[in-house]
Amino acid sequence: MLSPLVFPLQCTSTEEMSNQTIVTEFLLLGFSDMREEQILHFLVFLVIYLAALVGNLLIITVIAINQHLHTPMYFFLGNLSFLDLCYISVTVPKSMADSLTNNRLISFSGCVTQVFLVITFAGVELAFLTVMAYDRYIAICHPLHYKVTMNRGACAKLAVSSWISSVICSVLHTLLKISCSDTHANVIVMIALGSVLGVVCFVFIIVSYIHIFSTVMRISSEQGRYKAFSTCIPHLVVFCLFISTASFTYMRPRSMSSISLDLMAAVLYCVVPPLMNPIIYSLRNKEIKGSLWKMIEHLPEQNSEIS
Repeated sequence: MLSPLVFPLQCTSTEEMSNQTIVTEFLLLGFSDMREEQILHFLVFLVIYLAALVGNLLIITVIAINQHLHTPMYFFLGNLSFLDLCYISVTVPKSMADSLTNNRLISFSGCVTQVFLVITFAGVELAFLTVMAYDRYIAICHPLHYKVTMNRGACAKLAVSSWISSVICSVLHTLLKISCSDTHANVIVMIALGSVLGVVCFVFIIVSYIHIFSTVMRISSEQGRYKAFSTCIPHLVVFCLFISTASFTYMRPRSMSSISLDLMAAVLYCVVPPLMNPIIYSLRNKEIKGSLWKMIEHLPEQNSEIS
């Protein structure tokens, strides 16, 4: 289903060069070889994919049409929803097509593209979650400086830098994956660098929330504390969901590695966050819920005007 779960297959077309065989195709791990279970897998993932698409598109639409939501917090939330759309679209449609056609082959170029996009979107998601924690930290701990610090230019720069840095890391990682030379030392450096960046982002988010909760608990108004928590809890839940699924995928011991566990990890890592993120934000955020209901209520009026 996913690029980390790909293993070489005997090539349908190979070329012998200096006693080396060039692999042109790979075989993706499948959930089952039974036709009934493959159809079931297709239907289940179709429902999940459509739910993720609808949920994230609703978040983007609500933020786009509601002028009151044109703030830095919702700017990054809209970007996160767009990112989740891209993230789940890299792997799930291919997996559904494989189950429907009973063909699990993927070309070399397709595999490289999938590796590049998965790493890029995962990196951007972590970057956006870090930026969103910084946004909440400034809004709650330094509210008087918020409009100056998180102006439109700063938000745009943070978003662009998140995408550029993730693309660069993904390009380097993908090149190492497909290289035919000995890249052991380079891989160690890349893993070390990626681990350091991941730890820095993790620590930054944790420290930000320590300051946020410390500031919120000093707010005398119960309504003020609730409002502050209501803007932070969804982001913190989404962050925990992303970190927990990523940790299970890449940090579990080798003794726990198996085909079934690898498939489950792939589903957790690439399907659950894009599906759950819009649900978490829509359930916990009153402004999102209010804007969503208003949009739904206006639909019958618009249809009657058109007719």
